[in-house]
Amino acid sequence: MRVIAGTARRLLLKTPEGLDTRPTTDRIKETLFNMLMPYLPDAVFVDLFSGSGGIGIEALSRGARKAYFIENNPKAIACITDNLEHTHLTDKSVVLKQDVFAALKGTIKETADLIFLDPPYHQEYDKRVLELLQNAPYVSEDTLIVIESALETSFDYVETLGFTITKEKRYKTNKHIFIQKYV
Repeated sequence: MRVIAGTARRLLLKTPEGLDTRPTTDRIKETLFNMLMPYLPDAVFVDLFSGSGGIGIEALSRGARKAYFIENNPKAIACITDNLEHTHLTDKSVVLKQDVFAALKGTIKETADLIFLDPPYHQEYDKRVLELLQNAPYVSEDTLIVIESALETSFDYVETLGFTITKEKRYKTNKHIFIQKYV
C-alpha cells in the first residue's frame, strides 16, 4: 500500500499484521480521492476505524489541513504512528487511541469537512456512527460523510436520521456511500 498523490506521493505505508483490518486497495483509494478532491483543500478530515491510517494520510498528502485518526487496536495505532512519521505528516495529525463511539461523543472539537469510515462489515457500526453524528456539533450541512461498506449493506435508514445519500460508487466487492445532512 502506498500514498497515491500529493506531498507524500509514492511513499509506502505499513499495514497492521493479521486479519483485523482491510486496507483499501490503491485502485479504489484513487477512485475515491478523485471524487473527494474538491473537498480536500484546507479540510478537517476524520478517519474512523483508521486501520493503517492510509485514507487519512492520503487526505493530508492531497491538501487537508488536519486529520483525526480514531482507532483502538494497539497494532493499528503503532502502524498509524509509524506511517505518519514516515510521511512527515505527524504535525497535521491527531491520533486518538480510543473506541470510535466514545470519541464521537466529544473528542472532536472543530467542524469536520470530511468524515470517512470503513467499519467492520455486517455489524451495523455505520448506523451507530450516523446516530451519533446526527446531532454532533462538529457536523454541519456541509460535512461530507463517506462510508465504505459491503455491497449488500442497506442504507435505507439514513433519511430517518436526518441525512441524505448524495452519491454511491460500487466496486466488485464493496461500495462507497456519500452522505450529508439535510439542508
